[in-house]
Amino acid sequence: MKCLILGGGGFIGHHLARRLKKEGNEVHIADLGWWLDDNHDYTVILGDLTKPSTWLKLDNNYDEVYNLAADMGGAEYIFTKNNDAKIMLNSLQITMHCINWMVKNKKVKRVFFSSSACVYNQNNQMSRHHIDTREQSAYPAYPDSDYGWEKLTSERLYLAAARNLGLQVRIGRYHNVYGPESDFKGIRAKSVAALARKVIEATTEVEIFGTGNQVRSFLYIDDCIDATIRVMRCDYDQPLNIGSNEALTINQLVDKFIEFKGMKNKMKKVYVDGPTGVNARNSHNDLIQFHTGWYPATNVVHGLEATYKWIEQQLLSQDVD
Repeated sequence: MKCLILGGGGFIGHHLARRLKKEGNEVHIADLGWWLDDNHDYTVILGDLTKPSTWLKLDNNYDEVYNLAADMGGAEYIFTKNNDAKIMLNSLQITMHCINWMVKNKKVKRVFFSSSACVYNQNNQMSRHHIDTREQSAYPAYPDSDYGWEKLTSERLYLAAARNLGLQVRIGRYHNVYGPESDFKGIRAKSVAALARKVIEATTEVEIFGTGNQVRSFLYIDDCIDATIRVMRCDYDQPLNIGSNEALTINQLVDKFIEFKGMKNKMKKVYVDGPTGVNARNSHNDLIQFHTGWYPATNVVHGLEATYKWIEQQLLSQDVD
């Protein structure tokens, strides 16, 4: 098959590119840049997907289109309210350009849209004992961020295009995807990578936003790619969760990293003000298991250790340089 990955230069995107290539597919990537210095056999289209000119560079005969492109980042980017306009305008422009481009190119029919667990109603995520992330619980809508509102709006745009314009749409709601080769510095870094870096760089104490009792589940990148491809190729045309249902507190996550560092009971956790998102979130996987047969295969401790060691290697190599 001929596959296009929008946002293929990003964390999930470049892992997906490798997997699709390994399957024997022809892989095209469209993004602002390609940051991995590896030997690849992809067609890379450089350009800003918020600009109409970039879409003119694409072919018109892809079998699968994966839209992973978005203006996004970690809690320090999404939940501070400082970037809401950019997040909504940039990501919605990409969604609308993608739909219009697909309608124009009659041969391009099937698209996967990467949505987010941030679409869920914040009132259903108040505590560990009050979590409802069943897919239908996104309505009545009340996300805790404009990032969540943008994802929900894009979902509706894609579903409307499926009803009225003949597109074959598949939607996956990602829950905290992590793993090697993710961003680990700056406000774009997600929680796992950012906290791993903090522990690696710390000597006696590590800062945590909030109380550390926030609950999350974390999905290893290999499992995410498996699920993404299965959702793309299944018959179900409504949103599906792509996440782990193995929940941890942020304190437990940091404790794992401290243990990997060999500093168990020797490093202090310091709690500071900062963006935290909802109090508790976990993935509800009944629908995706029913429609695709997928379930996460990676033990969370193994995944976290692999991620920690990769980030540690990157930081050590930077020190040597």
